[in-house]
Amino acid sequence: MKIKRKIWFAVAAALLWCFLASFGALAGGSDPSESPDQQRVFDMAGLFGASRTEEFEQTIKEYQTRYGLDIVVVTTETAMGKSAMDYADDFYDNNGFGQGSGKDGILFLIDMDNRELYVSTCGKAIRIFTDDRIETMLDHVYEGASQGDYEACVDSFLSDVKSYCRAGIPGNQYNYDTDTGKISRYRSIRWYEALMAFGISGFVAGSGCLTVKRRYSMEEDRNQVRNLNMAYRAEARFRYDGQEDRLVNQFVTSRVIPRSTGTSNHGGGSRSSSGRSSTHRSSSGRSHGGGGRKF
Repeated sequence: MKIKRKIWFAVAAALLWCFLASFGALAGGSDPSESPDQQRVFDMAGLFGASRTEEFEQTIKEYQTRYGLDIVVVTTETAMGKSAMDYADDFYDNNGFGQGSGKDGILFLIDMDNRELYVSTCGKAIRIFTDDRIETMLDHVYEGASQGDYEACVDSFLSDVKSYCRAGIPGNQYNYDTDTGKISRYRSIRWYEALMAFGISGFVAGSGCLTVKRRYSMEEDRNQVRNLNMAYRAEARFRYDGQEDRLVNQFVTSRVIPRSTGTSNHGGGSRSSSGRSSTHRSSSGRSHGGGGRKF
């Protein structure tokens, strides 16, 4: 009987040990640093060296934590018949990139099929990376692409991401939907505006309190006393003299207002405002900003 108990005890201990070992293996396998979901550089065109790819990954992880944005770099030899814009937007949406409920993030695509550099933005990144800023970024990455140095393209891209994220959303920023024409302005209150509002409200409130205090304390100046006494004077009378308005002369001036010859631009070409972020809908229905340039 004792022997059977010992056997059952040994079997139970062995099963428990196996369970704990398997649980530990699963826990170790969930390390975010080893998870393929953490990959953010997808060099499908083979344009980067292994060491540089690792450097890009480390820099992206640092910026993701610091600025609260997802950052993705993609290269491809075939766009599957899509434009660079559609390929970049779909790659971002279909792979579940983006931080927070707004899917905040930015993607940089080097499309060797369409020979185009494209930047796609989503969520908060749309407001940070305006049309003007994206054009500047494309100026910088184009320099490397024109010389076939695609690693330099990524260096320039990440450098600009850092610079603009530190600068934040411009004060005059607004989103312009190129499909509907709808405008969504970014509202923000700067510290000096808040201080000014607080000062004005404090002044108005203080003035009101002082006025009420003076009235309740019956502090009347001489003019008030004189007006009060006049109400009790029996002989106080008022006389109104008749007045008549006459039109003496009349002048009419005419002027021709020239029609403006300027042209407005919505969604392409020259930018009408440095704070504008042009947006469009991807195939998934999500709103994206961005811009591209052939090389």
